[in-house]
Amino acid sequence: MSATTATKTPAGIDPRGPRFGAAITSVLLLITVFLALDAATAASAYLLLAVITALFAVGAIFGNSKHPYGLIFKKFVRPGLAAPKELEDPRPPQFAQLIGFIVAATGLVLGALSVPYGVAGAAAAAFVAAFLNAAFAFCLGCQIYVGLQRIGLIKKH
Repeated sequence: MSATTATKTPAGIDPRGPRFGAAITSVLLLITVFLALDAATAASAYLLLAVITALFAVGAIFGNSKHPYGLIFKKFVRPGLAAPKELEDPRPPQFAQLIGFIVAATGLVLGALSVPYGVAGAAAAAFVAAFLNAAFAFCLGCQIYVGLQRIGLIKKH
């Protein structure tokens, strides 16, 4: 492999890692939705969404391999699994974390502005995407990444 190729293509990641993180995120987002639907627990929902937003930011900035869920997967889950059949480009899942961050941060803004069901709606939208990844290995953010590559907004490597 030439030095040029090595700089263009980052090391692959085990695709089961982001799915593991998506499963945890799905549960947290579902809890957020239910908390946000009751005025008595709305503040807890807002706080939980703030934590989830921060976790999305970590994934968007540092990638899935440096995300807390990625580290848990690597340390505790991955050793008990067979080797992955193939590795995945880390850029689409990292972009998906950015999309999750944008959606969750929108919920925080809507909550701060006291928009009715703003937190619940944003958490529900993020839940759908996380659940699709966790349950069906369909990464909505990754598909957006590929689509943006096709139309030339993201450079192909």
